[in-house]
Amino acid sequence: MMTRDFEADLAELRRIAAIPAILDVVCLATGMGFAAVARVTEDRWIACGVRDDIEFGLEPGDELHTSTTICHKVRETGQSIVISDLAQAQNYSWRPAPAALDYRSYISVPIILGDGSFFGTLCAIDPKPAQLDAPETIGMFKLFTDLLAFHIEATLHPMAAKPAQGDTGLGDATGLGKEFIRVLGHDLRSPLATINMSAWALGRMELGEKVTHTVDVIHNSVVRMSGLIDNMLDFADGRLGGEMKLERDADEPLEPVLSAVVAECRANWPDRALEVEFALAMPVDCDRGRIAHLCSNLLRNAFAYGAADQPVRLRAASGGGEFELTVANAGDPIPPELQARLFGPYIHGTDQPGRHGVGLGLHVAAAIARAHGGQLSFCSSPAETCFTFRMKLAKS
Repeated sequence: MMTRDFEADLAELRRIAAIPAILDVVCLATGMGFAAVARVTEDRWIACGVRDDIEFGLEPGDELHTSTTICHKVRETGQSIVISDLAQAQNYSWRPAPAALDYRSYISVPIILGDGSFFGTLCAIDPKPAQLDAPETIGMFKLFTDLLAFHIEATLHPMAAKPAQGDTGLGDATGLGKEFIRVLGHDLRSPLATINMSAWALGRMELGEKVTHTVDVIHNSVVRMSGLIDNMLDFADGRLGGEMKLERDADEPLEPVLSAVVAECRANWPDRALEVEFALAMPVDCDRGRIAHLCSNLLRNAFAYGAADQPVRLRAASGGGEFELTVANAGDPIPPELQARLFGPYIHGTDQPGRHGVGLGLHVAAAIARAHGGQLSFCSSPAETCFTFRMKLAKS
């Protein structure tokens, strides 16, 4: 996994916004005073993220020798270690972790990447006993390690695995490859739904305003992961099977699904203004799910790259034999060197922190537009960047 410069990878990982949110929830839910996400090798334990309320003295980027930590046992066995009270534990005659810390409770859960390789651990420690062997606590840690594995691979893997120019990125895959990716998408959604439900259950506990905020961050991560899965599946359809399959229906209204996208964006970006106008006078013969996906990708792009103090504007209208959907935002214009290839795969607008992604959103949106016989275009200036999707409507 760590194919690039090791220190550069660690610097990227320390910018993952989900890490501090997860550590907050771990400490608040368990009452433990120290929690960390660590990269663990044979001889190095490096903190990617830390919450330290007991003055353990570690900060992100700090390093220990693996042999002085419990995590070396986790690395050797691939199994979690859970100690609610070391004084009562019969299975630990050895005293793991630095001797300088007089701890009683400890938990360390492995972070396993998609290829089965061991990355590191999510761990927590405290000088007081803690009820860590409850199924819901262990389940929470395992769900968080799944979420961390996703974010780690999304942060590091795209840069290491981008195809060469002109390559499809999927080789000579056929129907079997397409089926594999569909199954993968389904398998990703299952733990994602579990994480979402667990966060929802955690949010119902009376654990304070800070927990509510961190649960919101988890929900936002789930939404982002869902969008990445959708993009992956649509990308695979286009690359592995030629034409994107559509389920058109002119009888069902389009506005409700667009309104659902708007509600989702407002929940994910509560501090950002979103102005919406719908003028759908004529029925739109389209695949409503695909158009909602196109709209979602354009809005996400606008929120990611638009000026934070200016509104994002969405308009959808049908009339005069045409359907038009536009998303506009203020902010820096798209760099000229990117404009000619903006709808290609693996294209990122900037390298600024917090804007991680595979770079498929606009590519997939353009493919959805083409599948409907329409076109996605854009104009970008210092005043505004605006994406416009247009398609002809069937004559009544």
